[in-house]
Parts: sequence; C-alpha cells; structure tokens
Amino acid sequence: MLLNAVFMILPVALLVLSVVAATKNFQKKGNAKRSLLLQLASFGAVLSLCLIFPLAAGAATDSAAAVDATAKGFQYLGAGLSTGIACIGGGIAVGHGAPAAIGAAAEDPKNFGKAIIFVALGEGIALYGMLISILILNG
Repeated sequence: MLLNAVFMILPVALLVLSVVAATKNFQKKGNAKRSLLLQLASFGAVLSLCLIFPLAAGAATDSAAAVDATAKGFQYLGAGLSTGIACIGGGIAVGHGAPAAIGAAAEDPKNFGKAIIFVALGEGIALYGMLISILILNG
C-alpha cells in the first residue's frame, strides 16, 4: 500500500520540482532554451516512470487481470494521444488557414466560400483523431 502511494506521489513531485527548477534557472540566467530543455527532460522522466512502473507491476504478478489492466491502460493512452495530437495539428492548420481565409474574403467577398473550405479541412483533422479514438476504445 505504501509502495502504491510512493508511485502516485513520485511523478507529481518530479513535475513540481522541474517547474521550480526551470523557473529558478530562468530567473537567474534568463536562458529560455535551457529552461525548456529542463522541462522536456523532466517530462520524459515522468512519462517513462508512468509507463515502466505499471509494466513492471504487471510482469511481476503474471495474472491475466494485470495483463488486461495494462492493455486497457495502453488502449486509453493510445486514444488520448490520437485525439490530442490530432487536435494540436488541427489547431495549427486552422491557425494558419483562418487568417489567410479572412484576408482573401476581405479582398474579394466572392472568395469566402472557397476560403472557408480550407479552414473546415483543418478542423476535420481533429474530427479524424476523435474518430480513431472511438475506434480504439470500442474495437
């Protein structure tokens, strides 16, 4: 029971520690690139801890329930990653396409219909990610 509490508190403590360290590093030296790299390294450490501990626990117990729980966890991880990355890509696409569409419509109002299609295509990327997540969770 105590070991489970440590495994739950350790990633949160590492993330808080990394935020404090990056903030102090930026305040002392003002190097934003180094602070960003410190944040990314701590995120990688926490991600690896969160992935390795459940795998090790599942391998140690060797029961079907532990294997099912690990598989279900990776299923949720895959669904979340597909939606999250697709939404980031859709946001980037809309962020670049919408100003161009507004500019094209401002110059010639007849171009509005053509321009809005490109914005909708960018939003479609996020919908495809959500569709993949639904397929992962129900498949």
